[in-house]
Amino acid sequence: MFRKVLVANRGEIAVRVMRACEELNVGTVAVYSEADKNGGHVRYADEAYNVGPARAADSYLDHEAVIEAARKADADAIHPGYGFLAENAEFAHKVEQTDGITWIGPSSDAMEALGEKTKARTIMDDADVPIVPGTTDPVTDPEEVKTFGEEHGYPIAIKAEGGGGGRGMKVVRDESDVEDQLESAKREGEAYFDNDSVYLERYLEKPRHIEVQIVADEHGNVRHLGERDCSLQRRHQKVIEEGPSAALSDELRERIGEAARRGVAAADYTNAGTVEFLVEEEPGRDGPLGPDTDFYFLEVNTRIQVEHTVTEEITGIDIVKRQIRIAAGEEIDFAQDDVEFDGHAIEFRINAENAAEDFAPATGGSLETYDPPGGIGVRLDDALRQGDDLVTDYDSMIAKLIVWGEDREECLERSLRALREYRIEGIPTIIPFHRLMLTDERFVESTHTTKYLDEELDESRIADAQEQWGGVTESGEDDEETVEREFTVEVNGKRFEVELEEHGAPAIPTGDVDAGGSAGPPEPAGGGGDNPGTELAGDGETVDAEMQGTILDVAVEEGDEVAAGDVLVVLEAMKMENDIVASNGGTVGQIAVSEGDSVDMGDTLVVLE
Repeated sequence: MFRKVLVANRGEIAVRVMRACEELNVGTVAVYSEADKNGGHVRYADEAYNVGPARAADSYLDHEAVIEAARKADADAIHPGYGFLAENAEFAHKVEQTDGITWIGPSSDAMEALGEKTKARTIMDDADVPIVPGTTDPVTDPEEVKTFGEEHGYPIAIKAEGGGGGRGMKVVRDESDVEDQLESAKREGEAYFDNDSVYLERYLEKPRHIEVQIVADEHGNVRHLGERDCSLQRRHQKVIEEGPSAALSDELRERIGEAARRGVAAADYTNAGTVEFLVEEEPGRDGPLGPDTDFYFLEVNTRIQVEHTVTEEITGIDIVKRQIRIAAGEEIDFAQDDVEFDGHAIEFRINAENAAEDFAPATGGSLETYDPPGGIGVRLDDALRQGDDLVTDYDSMIAKLIVWGEDREECLERSLRALREYRIEGIPTIIPFHRLMLTDERFVESTHTTKYLDEELDESRIADAQEQWGGVTESGEDDEETVEREFTVEVNGKRFEVELEEHGAPAIPTGDVDAGGSAGPPEPAGGGGDNPGTELAGDGETVDAEMQGTILDVAVEEGDEVAAGDVLVVLEAMKMENDIVASNGGTVGQIAVSEGDSVDMGDTLVVLE
């Protein structure tokens, strides 16, 4: 077993991995960016090392900085969690080539083969796993997309090779969209996965999203731990996950599970992973989907999943500890027939978003009140504590609520109770949305599909839920003097905590202090300042940023005539591209931003006359 594991991640998943290490009597090392210097995962770890500024590319995604931190800490293994470097085969290979450090995950070769979707489709096809009609070679020319559309029809999904969770995926509804959507998918792939290769698939209009949890060791043992239903999604991002799926018959469940095992075995895959499938829903069905229902391979996630907790609750198997044991060379000690499923579990992603405002992520704030629920069958995976400031530089998920019940009905009832108990004040969250879903007929009956939230749910119901259960989101002033102070110092990149007690001392100024002792304003997270208040001319209609983000593309020039609905600017926020469109027609009088600028919510982007 390992002596010390560095967790190359942040937030709740970093704490989750560290807890598994603690139970195995393994030391833990955190890495953190400047934005996360007070993060919960930093508090939890035995040691912590600064790996760079807030921008993920300069910290959490910096291969050399993370490996160097592992060397400094004398760690003998690295666990990547999910996101960031978790599915980066190049980083995994570098760790594998580093003496004395073990990669806790699948081999870099398996990650490369299954992480690139066209290779994964070929492997699965050879293993007799059903795949959606699509291409097996990367696509670069718009004419290839049009030819595919002529053969298989529209809509078409253009997907980034290294993508996942809807990132790097664009849907082409008709031939006129081909060029723009192809370019956008390639741009997202390059920006977030360092790979602009894309491929094509027939886009299924009303599918269910079913995924199978896999664990495999270096001794040839492959086990599946059942399925999870992740069909409740918004813009291809999962919101609520549960297991087992209430929509599958036992026969169909067995077919899908065995297909996942076959595919993973054919890829010589080890450690934990998830095989995702799209299952054709039957409109107006009565009862579970039958054994002859069509299902198609979607992708393999070569890492732990956000929703791994659902499987842990219904199987009693600690998947993260299994990851660590497998990486240490241990053999899986149970047969497939030994895997038993007990009850039902649901995971609710607690995102710092306002669902009533198109799920806009919070731009700041602090947790004035943080009072999570408890009781039988209730689990919380989090890293925040009351009084913490919200870090907005990364993903908006701040916690996960996982609820177990003896059956789905009890699980739904217990979930509603737990969500009622969950009190968060100071920032918006989607807890009101979750409470709404637990009274939603389609979700309760498990007849929803991946398109339900985007295309069918009445948005006014979300607004009503937010108004009724939204709680307090405005931070108040705190004028109380603090007599106990905690300081953080760094020596050679390693973090140390220092506590001092002061009596009657004046408040310590915030922000940067120059040599003369005067305090300046704190630098914006991520090193902002790219767009420091552009002076606006004229009195036309302003088009403002709806959220904090980075300008990826300016699609117009001054003097252009635009119509309502035309794309003006492409804004990256929360790892997704967002088209900023004109609400009215007019002439572009001024462009206040440039490609690469960082903007805050409310910043003016374009002036229309």
